[in-house]
Amino acid sequence: MKSKLNIYRFKKAFILLSAVFLGSCASKQDIIYFQDEPLNSEMALSNNYEIKFKPADLLTIDISAQDPEAVAPFLLTPVAQNASSTLELNRNVRMQTYLIDINGNIEFPVLGSLKLEGLSRVQATEMLKIKLSEYIKDPIVNVRLINFTITILGEVNAPGSYTVQNERISLSDALGLAGDLTIYGKRDNVLLIREVEGQKRYAKFDLNSVNVLNSPNYYLTQNDVIYVEPNSARVRQSSYNPNNGIIISAVATLATIAAILIK
Repeated sequence: MKSKLNIYRFKKAFILLSAVFLGSCASKQDIIYFQDEPLNSEMALSNNYEIKFKPADLLTIDISAQDPEAVAPFLLTPVAQNASSTLELNRNVRMQTYLIDINGNIEFPVLGSLKLEGLSRVQATEMLKIKLSEYIKDPIVNVRLINFTITILGEVNAPGSYTVQNERISLSDALGLAGDLTIYGKRDNVLLIREVEGQKRYAKFDLNSVNVLNSPNYYLTQNDVIYVEPNSARVRQSSYNPNNGIIISAVATLATIAAILIK
């Protein structure tokens, strides 16, 4: 009777010990991002999907004209006036790179400080054409944002930062760049983090609903961050220690030996 009682105690101890080793060593709070951010500033942006320029945006501005000499003063790097430059100045196309400063301005040759923050590409192009028309006959201006980057984190197959070549990218396109969600991503709780006028704003998407296509935030803007939260299965999986099997096997062996010795 005493022997059976001891065996029972060993079995009970074994079960408890196994539960300790298999118990969660990582909780939901340990692996989910941004969980302490209040979502009381959720956005409802307009349905106008034009990109608006922001501080820290990097732009290229191409200026073209029939008269090379008229364009030359507006180039950041003057071009030597010699025969070899005539080919390069056939239509005097020049790509200049400008960084929008913290005040939303760029410094443009001759024209001085220009406020581009809040303007779309079309609006900035039209403004420059009007200003340049005072000095250049029929100027052709092309403005392009070259650091349109989005970041995708969490349960996607290829998390990282991606540079967008077009002026418009949707949530679906962005997730496609990241190789789509993994099987462990929560489809109904995809978080968008966006900076608007220096303030962080938040919105959430439910990919299970077709209504996500009509969300005012469905089209992304530069520097947006998308985070796909892991589901419960991933949280439980992350708590599994690959050494648990070895440990449990060793404990079971010891319990068996002890039970034999007690008999």
